[in-house]
Amino acid sequence: MGAKERREREREQRKNDILDTARALLFEKGLNATTINQIAKRAELSVGTIYFYYDSKEDLYATLQLEGLEILTGMIREASEAASATEEKIRAIGAAYLRFSKEHSNYFEIINYFLTSPETIFSQDLKSRVDGQGTQSISILAEAVEEGIRAGLFQDVDPRRQAIILWGTLHGMLHFKKLQKTILAHADHESIYMEAVERFIDGLRLHPAPVDRMSDPNPLASRRKRNGKI
Repeated sequence: MGAKERREREREQRKNDILDTARALLFEKGLNATTINQIAKRAELSVGTIYFYYDSKEDLYATLQLEGLEILTGMIREASEAASATEEKIRAIGAAYLRFSKEHSNYFEIINYFLTSPETIFSQDLKSRVDGQGTQSISILAEAVEEGIRAGLFQDVDPRRQAIILWGTLHGMLHFKKLQKTILAHADHESIYMEAVERFIDGLRLHPAPVDRMSDPNPLASRRKRNGKI
């Protein structure tokens, strides 16, 4: 290995070490309580060194956001591919997002930070990669909607537009979980979340199912029971 290659390898390793330290601190303290000074101190580096490898604090955090989005996209794709029927794909995608918010709650909060702060500026290359991951997630859901349209199950609507509507609804529902000790104290958050998915599917159908799911706390389980699946 030549001197140039060795230096490149060392720089890449240092950059990864900084990212590992930032990730550990963010997951330990939370996004708002973590500073570049804290990251530099724990990594035993100067603040200037941190900024040598990352243009800004936002760039560093956005790199972690990209990690989270890659995990989320993978979970959504896996869930969609494992389901055979169109409606089950949409349910599986919704369930995958719910599972991601619980199993990777720190990444979920980082992603939400950027969703609620669209004015945040970071490098164009990183922005393109982040946008690309977000677009993939929307596209997987849009493909499921389009599949239902082609099969004659759903109304002739704009698949991407409907995917965005559901994505926004589910993201909001996930944040409602924070209200479980207040206005949602006596509600089953997960069943309400999955009911939102069912309502979305009903709205897409050419002939919506005549079922009052407002009185059914677990519509997915009830549907399976009616179909003899449980």
